Amino acid sequence: MSEWIQPHAKESLMSPILKWSVFVAMAGFLFGFDTAVISGADRPVQELWGLSDLQHGLLIMSMALWGTVLGAIFGNWPTDRLGRRKTLFAIGVLYFVSAVGSALATDPFWFSFFRLIGGFGVGMSSVAAPAYISEIAPAERRGNLVALYQFNVVFGIFMAYVSNAILGSLLGADAWRWMVGIEAVPALIYTLALFKVPESPRWLILNRQDTRGAAEVLRQIDAKRDIDTQIEEIQAADREDNKVHSRFFSRRYRLPITLAFLIAFFNQFTGINFVLYYAPRILESAQLGASASLLSTAGIGLVMVIFTMIGMALIDRFGRRKLMYIGSVGYIISLSIISHAFFTDNLGGALIPLQLCLFVAAHGISQGTVIWVFISEIFPNRERARGQSLGSFTHWFFAAAITLVTPWVLSVFNGGPVFAFFAFMMVLQIVFVAFLMPETKGVSLEKLQRKLSPQE
Repeated sequence: MSEWIQPHAKESLMSPILKWSVFVAMAGFLFGFDTAVISGADRPVQELWGLSDLQHGLLIMSMALWGTVLGAIFGNWPTDRLGRRKTLFAIGVLYFVSAVGSALATDPFWFSFFRLIGGFGVGMSSVAAPAYISEIAPAERRGNLVALYQFNVVFGIFMAYVSNAILGSLLGADAWRWMVGIEAVPALIYTLALFKVPESPRWLILNRQDTRGAAEVLRQIDAKRDIDTQIEEIQAADREDNKVHSRFFSRRYRLPITLAFLIAFFNQFTGINFVLYYAPRILESAQLGASASLLSTAGIGLVMVIFTMIGMALIDRFGRRKLMYIGSVGYIISLSIISHAFFTDNLGGALIPLQLCLFVAAHGISQGTVIWVFISEIFPNRERARGQSLGSFTHWFFAAAITLVTPWVLSVFNGGPVFAFFAFMMVLQIVFVAFLMPETKGVSLEKLQRKLSPQE
């Protein structure tokens, strides 16, 4: 495992920085599991409660995503005020309550309420977890370590698909309750693991002026580095930042705000949530049966796990921009072939599952690996949580909007125009990478602050 995370030197699997990063990144596992597990409850819940497509899209399929939007908007407040660690604890509690409540729900309104709570946890985790890991990671390893969060997201998605396939084959009409309820187990494990995680040293310095506590954490990370020099660099960058007193939405932060918005926007307009939430329906429309669709969906999740691991291995070697180029080409090829298959009604056989695998491979190696790393890098230390919140909000707002309208879209259109639209958006993503996206590989957070948010 350490070879995936640290390409430059061997390190013990029990090293503090790796252990803390793994524990915090478990929030990503719950994020992915919570996001994908609903695909197994999609049709059973709609049939159980007799919901229209619009009601089903709003109350069942997209409610967690609207909770995620709220969590992303407000997640920066506890992350900054209470600290990264306490916020991560709160996230674990939200996941646990959501899983138990959703499993026991007696009507669509209670179900949507508990899904909303889980979504709030997802939104907060996409702010707090990448911010924490980026603040404890050395510059040369930051991409690998922050990408652990995304690896856990896709591993959670994969395990949700596997869990759904197993429970769906073993249990009867109430299998969906076990599908959504089993998330309580990893939620409890994650919350307990956080007792081993200290607070972010950068947060301690900037928000509590606790240089002694920060020095202790930094010493555990790497005792060989000059701790006093590290602390002085953090304080110096903060003093420089405070000279200007810029508001967050100001000209000074225009570039990182634009970058965070666009990478999050394009992340959703790859069509990834459209595929993850509705993969069983898409595969059934490609003339596969319901059980075969669930198994094929689990295979798609496995492909994403493998290629996210490859992305983790490459992100600090190739850099963020090269991975985005590679992924964009893969998106365009796979989405175009799937679109053509729907337009020509050539849906039989393995074509659609294979192209969906190519699509998620492209996502795993590029946007999936890059997005949370990149957003966590481009904002100044004091604005990191707000910047992460902005990027997360953008990501989840468009995810919720796409998920909300998808049942209606699938009832009106076949997959042809939908996949063609996403392919066109990936052409625009290449333009974004070529002309606007900077490379952040191997640059310290303080140097990126001076480069991307210079004093006016």
